[in-house]
Amino acid sequence: MKVFKFGGASVKDAKGVQNVYHVLQKSGNSSKLVVISAMGKTTNSLEEVVEAYLKNGNYRPKLSVVKEYHQEIVTELFPNQTASVYKKIEEFFIDLENFLAHNKSSKYDFVYDQVVSYGELISTTIVSEFLKISGISNNWLDARTLIKTDATYRDAQVNWEETQEEIKQKIKKDQVNLTQGFIASDPNNFTTTLGREGSDYTAAIFAYCLNAESVIIWKDVPGVLNGDPRIFQKTQLLEQISYEEAIELAFYGASVIHPKTLQPLQRKEIPLYVKSFLNPNDPGTAVSKGQNIIPLIPCFIVKKNQVLISLSSLDFSFMVEENISEIFRLFHQYQMKVDLIQNSAISFSVCVDNKFKNLEKLIQHLKARYKVSFTTGVSLYTIRHFTDAAVKTLEKDKEVLLKQVTQNTVQMVTAE
Repeated sequence: MKVFKFGGASVKDAKGVQNVYHVLQKSGNSSKLVVISAMGKTTNSLEEVVEAYLKNGNYRPKLSVVKEYHQEIVTELFPNQTASVYKKIEEFFIDLENFLAHNKSSKYDFVYDQVVSYGELISTTIVSEFLKISGISNNWLDARTLIKTDATYRDAQVNWEETQEEIKQKIKKDQVNLTQGFIASDPNNFTTTLGREGSDYTAAIFAYCLNAESVIIWKDVPGVLNGDPRIFQKTQLLEQISYEEAIELAFYGASVIHPKTLQPLQRKEIPLYVKSFLNPNDPGTAVSKGQNIIPLIPCFIVKKNQVLISLSSLDFSFMVEENISEIFRLFHQYQMKVDLIQNSAISFSVCVDNKFKNLEKLIQHLKARYKVSFTTGVSLYTIRHFTDAAVKTLEKDKEVLLKQVTQNTVQMVTAE
């Protein structure tokens, strides 16, 4: 069985949905599981709905934008206004409105997961119905009934044993199965999500549980490049990457592959291919067991809007294991992802991602024990397999606040 994953860019409009049909048609219709993300920038739009709902309750104008966007796509794909897809999509929006009307929780992460998940449910319904009228029979599945997690909203942890059992029971291996990326459910059947860009991870979960032959992630790029072409010039295609190298790149923030995607694939040595949905016959990039990286060239990664925090003891005593373990306990408590660490005898610096917006609480807590300075809005650049020329090019015209060099990797924090 093969697992295909199509991201939001690949289904951002009616033409994209039609292209999914063509890709599936060329690849054969049997023994396949297809994972699909929300359409285009729907997740961002639904995040705005959540923000408005929790801020002042005036979310309807934002939700109307989401409705109109999907309505345009449905109208173009299904000229017959009586098609069943119209009713199905309307029911999803009614369910969403009912949740917002009756919800009692003010917890952002919980509300976020219940609302944003509708993007995937709606997109997969549209694609499934279009495939059916185009001649590709498929089994639409609600991923929330298949992938079971704990109740860590927005960053749920998979219950592998329960998930494997559900997938084995409900996936029909002799046909095309179609489901959502990113979403799952907790023990009380509330919706959870696997983290932003978690659809790749969803594909890996299914591949692992189904002992799949391969996973293909269809993107709007030729494959894995040695840098984001929107940021770095003259990027090159990486033809092959080992699991280990891909995990390193993902850890440092490479946006093509989700950090959690690779571990389950590596455990069963399931190859991952990243290919262009615009040019499906091109080879793309293979991620598998073998040579680290082909060709061996510097790989550039940037994470923007990071926070550089510097700590030192109030009495100039050494920063020792006891201090560091306490600091990391606080990072965990306030859900701060640490991307870079540098310490000396009396100081300790970290670059962190304030994804969960808990920086102010963390800083107040730290100030009780340490002298604290911090800079927001910094960028963290990483070069894997660096050369002197690559480092000099990256440093040009930048204010470097912190720099760290190891055998294969250079990292620098810069002011923007």
